[in-house]
Amino acid sequence: MPHHLLSPSEMAQADRMAIDAGPFDGPGLMENAGRAVFREILARFPRACHCDVLCGPGNNGGDGYVVARLLAETGLSVAVWREGEPRAGSDAAQATARWTTQTYPLEEFRPRDGAIVVDALFGAGLAKPLAGAGAAAAQACRQAGAIVIAVDLPSGVSGATGRALGPAFEAALTVTFFRPKPGHLLFPGRRLCGELVVADIGIPAAVLEAIRPATFENVPQLWRSVLPQPAFDTHKYARGHAAVFSGGPTHTGAARLCAIAAARVGAGAVTLLSPADALAVNAAHLTSIMLTRVDEPAEAVAFVRDRKVAAAVIGPGFGVGEKLRAIMQALRRGAAGEGGGSLAGLVLDADAITSFRDEAEELFAASTDGPALVLTPHEGEFGRLFPDLAGNDALSKLDRARAAAKRANAVVVYKGPDTVIAAPDGRAAINTNGTPWLATAGSGDVLAGMIAGLLAQKMPAWEAACAAVWMHAEAAGRFGPGLIAEDLPAQLPHVLRELYASTR
Repeated sequence: MPHHLLSPSEMAQADRMAIDAGPFDGPGLMENAGRAVFREILARFPRACHCDVLCGPGNNGGDGYVVARLLAETGLSVAVWREGEPRAGSDAAQATARWTTQTYPLEEFRPRDGAIVVDALFGAGLAKPLAGAGAAAAQACRQAGAIVIAVDLPSGVSGATGRALGPAFEAALTVTFFRPKPGHLLFPGRRLCGELVVADIGIPAAVLEAIRPATFENVPQLWRSVLPQPAFDTHKYARGHAAVFSGGPTHTGAARLCAIAAARVGAGAVTLLSPADALAVNAAHLTSIMLTRVDEPAEAVAFVRDRKVAAAVIGPGFGVGEKLRAIMQALRRGAAGEGGGSLAGLVLDADAITSFRDEAEELFAASTDGPALVLTPHEGEFGRLFPDLAGNDALSKLDRARAAAKRANAVVVYKGPDTVIAAPDGRAAINTNGTPWLATAGSGDVLAGMIAGLLAQKMPAWEAACAAVWMHAEAAGRFGPGLIAEDLPAQLPHVLRELYASTR
């Protein structure tokens, strides 16, 4: 399962379990790690004439001594700059002993023009800011524009959060081992890592069964097995009915974007639920999307029940306030009431999230039964609904999303360049195919519609959110510069066609 992510503590556990199981002991794994970095350097910089290797006192430094020895054996000019001495008898001490050439104190290090710098100071194991010679070396490399190769993780970056704890190295290439860590994928760590290579150093994948990690990179392997595919004998209602609530006459565009996205992602029928005063403007812009009038909560509940709506979206362009809260709560009560209902999922986006900023406990209390709830906040909206989590600097984006999902008993799509999708049961995925072209008005409305369209087809809520986030970004990347939100739904058939082909 190459999409698993391991926290630094889980990675340490994987190392211990691998050593216990064999065939590699600690020095053997360190040799394999150093050799993996060495191979990447030779492949990318065959004409390099000099390499500075910066070695810390721990296992990351031990990897660095292996790299230095292997590079020197090829005839390359290598200088090792040390920050402290490894503990006597440790794996790092054994690697250090095999470097028989002079070493220099890190305090004297100055990057050379055109040289390669291997950062093997601390990696993901550092839990405090770089200081002293390490901080000075990081700043000097930045100022000199040095080509930095990071072993495991650029020193100064947290493997758990991706945050720069203070001064940090900025790498052109990062070579990590066995599985990535959250800090490789969360910003700013993702940017500071440069190109990321995950090397096999002999740790068996079987250790994951004991560790049972719950953090993943959001890739199709994570959810493709439950991606809905229509049968040959299907019909439109068998593919699911999705509903989208429209705002008033001057705020209808967001809901229409949402509705079209739900249809494009495969929902067999999509209805726009419009207030009476917006019916004309919506009718003028809709063709395949159905339209009906809904002004009151009771009308919404009746439509959902009578027309067997499986998923609904409320929030895009709807307006903030009591009316939205009343409709949302009526839908949840109707679905959870006697006889149940067809509504399997409810997506709250934009105005729906803001509407509950002062009524969060009401929302969370209502989420213990009824249809699955999916919240799609961007950074500002997340802060309105979860101000204590947003203001806690001790928490990573991953931590915040997980805590929010558990509190709300909802799937939380915490949007941004490193969108995190978290489930109430603790599972979380970090999306990595995002693109700056998505930073355009209306793209979030499209995403909300895509999630609802997949929910309507009975895809489980967390997997539906993960799939929608990935496909949304993939569609934007295909279109590229000049993208506006209206362009996204038209790209989805191409994305879906390739996903379906890969499952055959």
